[in-house]
Amino acid sequence: MTDLKGKIDFAVIISATNANPNGDPLNGNRPRENFDGYGEISDVCIKRKIRNRFQDLGERVFVQSDERADDGFTSLKARAEGCEELKAILSKNKNPDRDQFSQAACREWIDVRAFGQVFAFKGVNVSVGVRGPVSVQQAVSVSPVDIVSMQITKSVNSEDGKDGKASDTMGTKHRVGFGLYVIKGSVNVQLAEKTGFSQEDAKLLKDALKTLFENDASSARPEGSMEVCRLYWWQHEEKTPSVSTAKLHRSIQIKEKKDRPESFADYEIHLAELPCVKPEVYDLV
Repeated sequence: MTDLKGKIDFAVIISATNANPNGDPLNGNRPRENFDGYGEISDVCIKRKIRNRFQDLGERVFVQSDERADDGFTSLKARAEGCEELKAILSKNKNPDRDQFSQAACREWIDVRAFGQVFAFKGVNVSVGVRGPVSVQQAVSVSPVDIVSMQITKSVNSEDGKDGKASDTMGTKHRVGFGLYVIKGSVNVQLAEKTGFSQEDAKLLKDALKTLFENDASSARPEGSMEVCRLYWWQHEEKTPSVSTAKLHRSIQIKEKKDRPESFADYEIHLAELPCVKPEVYDLV
């Protein structure tokens, strides 16, 4: 493993076409939006997709979704207890060394050394918090989004008898007609040194962002409805660059070419010049 060369900043431009990028369970699973009508995708949702891509790339992941669990464990506690190195640390004494515990967890799982993790389980004599170097902001759409709702019916009864649902039971599906979103994030070198997040891990993160929606199709997000359009990747030589992350993210200026954009091509994107390293730019559409 190679130590991280320097701080990393990144920005990903993604599009959603007739899809629900991130439903709000407290609002009937409608696509998330703020009070001004701009679409949102939570950072938790984005990290879930990155974790899924890490799994697809053959890496060990601690926080796995139930339907994608690939190690036979059905809970986080069971997965932690199933790690031989962690089990050995816990069995040594009643008050295990927290630093040893966190280092072992970081060695075992890429998402722990990337995003961090809290290990606090009932019946376990240690409570450890790992702070990860990779931070991801919630994604916000460039323009306000139009949310389209569709009424649906079931064609069959769920159960026999009068308690079963009738064939005319109604439901609702929601989708965004079109939205262009920007995901912003960075990798902190000081925290990477503590968790062991390496240059090789950073490459895996880049590959995961490029293919964020591979193997992610569902009824809410049909295959091809979610697309990564462009990735900006700043690999600095310094731990603390002279240009801040916020200024780098603001250097990406996106303007509408028409009143109601319907595709990525309906936007004009300009990258302002800054006195720092030039980003790697990946056009993916």
